[in-house]
Parts: sequence; C-alpha cells; structure tokens
Amino acid sequence: MNFFRHRHTAAFGLPVLALLIAATGCSSADEEPSAAVPGPDAKVAKLCQNLDKALPEKVDDLDRNDPEPRSALTAGWGSPAIILRCGVERPAKMNDPNAYGADVDGVGWLVEEQDDGSYVFTTSLRKAYVEVRLPKERADEGAGPLTDFAGPVKKAIPEGIAD
Repeated sequence: MNFFRHRHTAAFGLPVLALLIAATGCSSADEEPSAAVPGPDAKVAKLCQNLDKALPEKVDDLDRNDPEPRSALTAGWGSPAIILRCGVERPAKMNDPNAYGADVDGVGWLVEEQDDGSYVFTTSLRKAYVEVRLPKERADEGAGPLTDFAGPVKKAIPEGIAD
C-alpha cells in the first residue's frame, strides 16, 4: 500500500506501534457491516459524540453505511466498509520505537498492516483514540480516506494525551 500517493499524506516519526486487533468486523458486500462498540469513560464518550456529529456523509466518495449495532461511537462508509471506532483502548505497544506512523492533514496516525492485507489506523496525540479500519479491498487505493477524517478529528478531538 502506498500511503504517499493520495492527497496530503506524509510520514512522521512518532515512536509508536499500531494496534491490537479489536473485535471489529468488516463484512462481505451482501451483509451489513458490524463493529464492536468501544466502552470509553464519559469524558471520552462526549468527545466521540462530537466527532460523530462532525463526520462526513461521504468518505473517499463512499456513502455512509454505519455498522451494527448502531452507536455514536462507530461509523462506516461503503461496502466492504471503512469502519471508524472512537474511544478505543490505547494500543498496548504504542511506544514501540519501530512503529510506523503517518501525518495526514495535521492528524497523526499509527499504522498497522494486518495479516489479511487490511490496515488499521489509530490517531495519536489526541484526547481520545480514534481507530479506522481500511478493508483489504480498499488498501490498494492508499490512505486517502484519512484526509476525510482529518477535519472532523481536529474539530472534535483536542490534541493531547488520552487518559
């Protein structure tokens, strides 16, 4: 996957590693997407609700297609769906110096390629962790969808370290 092919994507060198694989699923094209709903504290949940209100109806020209169960902490676009989950746990190996990260329009993301060819991106240096799962079927298109999340994340999730 070429992260530097789309829009304003650039690498950064945060000492972080991407995520534990959470129980988030992207279903096949003939099924509804599903995603495990995170269980953050009230402060983070409020930030995530604000993010949900700011999210676009289209991401990378894909229509919004929210996963089941419906929640202000999860969102999806397309089929197979790009899935966003807000308020996820801090990745266990976030301080790994061999991690790969990317800065997309002012939002830092941890990057992890999964064994199945999909990608998981998680925001860094924000008051809440936001995870985006890009299914294998969309991985060849690059990290361009992250540009659609940059504005809403910057608006709703302040910079800082999540508790």
